[in-house]
Amino acid sequence: MLEYFLAVAKYGTITRASEHLHVTQPTISRQLMELEEAVGTPLLIRGKRQVTLTEAGILFQQRAVEIVSLMEKTLRDVSDQDDQLGGTVNMGCVETCVSRMLPKVLAAFSERYPKVKYELYSADGDDIRERLDRGDLDFGILLEPVETAKYDFFRLPYRETWGVLMRKDDPLAEKESIGQEDILSMPLILPRREIVQDNIAGWLGADRNQLHILVGHNLLNNAALLVEAGLGYVVCVGGSFEIRGGEALCFRPLTPERTSGHVLAWKKNRVFHSAASRFRDFVRETEATDI
Repeated sequence: MLEYFLAVAKYGTITRASEHLHVTQPTISRQLMELEEAVGTPLLIRGKRQVTLTEAGILFQQRAVEIVSLMEKTLRDVSDQDDQLGGTVNMGCVETCVSRMLPKVLAAFSERYPKVKYELYSADGDDIRERLDRGDLDFGILLEPVETAKYDFFRLPYRETWGVLMRKDDPLAEKESIGQEDILSMPLILPRREIVQDNIAGWLGADRNQLHILVGHNLLNNAALLVEAGLGYVVCVGGSFEIRGGEALCFRPLTPERTSGHVLAWKKNRVFHSAASRFRDFVRETEATDI
């Protein structure tokens, strides 16, 4: 029923939806009527040439996409081929030095369990947490701090140093480190998370509203382009710049030094399929010995 609704919403006509799904138009029409009756409100506006969504239909479409996606993920998770471990491990990862951990861990785990597949989502901590909460991701590799009331986690042996990203021809690039007196007057490009902005302000002995925050961002690539254009300075961890690179830019650490650790986190009370459970244990064991 949801599949029929999403097809009509996507293609705009029952005719095109029926052709895509290889079912008759009366079948789709009947299923849509039963769906609207069950929901208790109209979801579609049936025009002469096109079907459009009501406001309730737009909201229902968003939820239906999530439900179908979760169902597809569940079916993949429980798949088992030839009595060997299968399924898909879904993980999110921040773009820091910990990104370099993934290739060696996945290579080693894939050698042991070749039928396991992976879906990798790169984003900032807020987006990854949101997907953990929805059940879209099994794990998130995050920078600390982590909400202990919501997530279980273990720490990974990777720490990041915070600093400032700037143009190489900037006078401040001649310094070995950047202090409070330098930053307070800068036009800043900061991670969008307010908790991170508050932490940065706290390091400087200031309130967030005392900082000149020009832009909030979620990932470094576009933010670095703003730096290259001379619009401001990015406060970030060194590993984010290291994996991106950039001939026109340089990174200088903060003084006093500020560092953050990484964790592998998952939603509390999450029931894992076999592949995800073994992957979690594998990361815990191998990262403790630094493969």
